[in-house]
Amino acid sequence: MNGYEFTFCTMRCMAMPSGALFLPDLDLLCVSDLHLGKSDRIARRSGVMLPPYEVRETLQKLDTDLGITSATTVICLGDSFDDLDAAAGLRDEMRLWLTKLQAGKRWIWIEGNHDPGPIDLGGTHMQDATFGTLSFRHIATSASSEVSGHYHPKHRIAGRSRPAFLYDQERLIMPAYGAYTGGLASHAPVLRKLFQRQPIAIMTGHKAIPVPLPN
Repeated sequence: MNGYEFTFCTMRCMAMPSGALFLPDLDLLCVSDLHLGKSDRIARRSGVMLPPYEVRETLQKLDTDLGITSATTVICLGDSFDDLDAAAGLRDEMRLWLTKLQAGKRWIWIEGNHDPGPIDLGGTHMQDATFGTLSFRHIATSASSEVSGHYHPKHRIAGRSRPAFLYDQERLIMPAYGAYTGGLASHAPVLRKLFQRQPIAIMTGHKAIPVPLPN
């Protein structure tokens, strides 16, 4: 699957080229910052019309990753929807697709700053969750053994910028999974101050590639 295997806080992990994180010992797939309905939210708030394909593209990617991994637990790590109205306004076709993806799985929606309340789309809504040695939440805290999202990290190498995982021995920050998401440079001060040790970026794309970040 062109992923990068590594150990984080004693857990075996696979950083997938798509930006998903797979924990094979738990049959768990984690994705962050899908921002479904972003084109709808932008149209509602600004009148700017974007091609309304980001929900389909993001769900197709998730469908593919679930087929590759056969994960039985899915954690959506916050900002799964661009706002609560976007969740409520999901088209029937996309709602049905999401329902099919959830079938037979333990599906957890972690609360994000864009979607801070329960949504009527199946699954369980939580502020944070713990599986194995890891805690999952949307925004990083001072806790160790933590997987979070929110910042949409990207890393640039050889003139090309890609969404990237960032991790050290204590925390892992997920890239944004959604099709219409921007990103924050891996060297941004708000990101670097979260890491006590030199972090590693895992760039996504055709293949997940680890790159140690400079001090």
